[in-house]
Amino acid sequence: MSFIRILMCWVAGFMSLNLAAQQSFLVMEYNVENLFDCRHDSLKNDLEFMPDSPRGWNYGRFRKKIENIARVILSVSRENVPDIIGLCEVENEFCVKTLVGYSQLKEAGYEYIITDSPDERGIDVALLYQPYTFKLLDKRFIHVPTVSIGGRPTRDILHASGRIVTGDTLDVFLVHFPSRSGGWRKSEKFRLMAAGILKSAADSVMSVRANPNVMIMGDFNDYPQNKSISEVLNASKPGNTVEKNMLYNLMDGREGGTYRYRGQWGILDQMIVNGNLLENGNVNADYSKACIIDFPFLLEEDDKYGGVTPFRMYNGMKYKGGYSDHLPVLLELEINY
Repeated sequence: MSFIRILMCWVAGFMSLNLAAQQSFLVMEYNVENLFDCRHDSLKNDLEFMPDSPRGWNYGRFRKKIENIARVILSVSRENVPDIIGLCEVENEFCVKTLVGYSQLKEAGYEYIITDSPDERGIDVALLYQPYTFKLLDKRFIHVPTVSIGGRPTRDILHASGRIVTGDTLDVFLVHFPSRSGGWRKSEKFRLMAAGILKSAADSVMSVRANPNVMIMGDFNDYPQNKSISEVLNASKPGNTVEKNMLYNLMDGREGGTYRYRGQWGILDQMIVNGNLLENGNVNADYSKACIIDFPFLLEEDDKYGGVTPFRMYNGMKYKGGYSDHLPVLLELEINY
């Protein structure tokens, strides 16, 4: 989706608001690509991001990365920063604490949750949230035992429950599914396992809550048509009718993508909601209010394949000072109270 269409999406949403009764709740997801500090964790394989590594990763470059992420978050804001933000590929709590407390985001007042997963490289997922618009009620980390079927340790699924201004509970799942390392076919079984565990967790929430509002986001390392999403989660683009406890993928069927591989764009970062969230009178999701953020400063010319590609921090081992190999996604929920 182009920058102009993002603005049109925002303007249309603004014009439709009854300001006395409605407000927006912004949800953002971003794979920030290798947000590492420059200190060695003896329990993790993080030597690639050390000052004496071929990358020459140092504190100055770490700070540049932090400020880049903060710039992206502030750039998607309108009157307010996003209410909740899911970040993938974050090494540890120090990185998140630096982002929310020692960058341009400092005044935003974010609080955060971060997993402590068994991933060999040490990368985790982190959820930033505004405590006044998302009052945290509960959190849990859900293990994905890929080692039991011959895989490498992977990221936990983060599940956070929070109360929003209407008094409703919003259940947020943040994921970073196993990578495609070794080829997507050989690695697919690991993502199918992760999707099955995620589906069970979401179904459990929908079975116990009278008015379930389920929001799933993250880097799935799969496209909307792949089995983990289309079959295991059974999540596709919403149609004319929706069912309360079915899942719907708001990124399915969109132009462009969040990731570019060998010159081809595809959507690896998904925003998935349950049917109740699409038709609930208090908090509403809508397909038209989900966007891929492709601000010009997030892109650069692709010298090899033509067109544009995400502006990364590194090109191989060459430092470029960019942002990420993924583009962020944004969803505007409408809150009625």
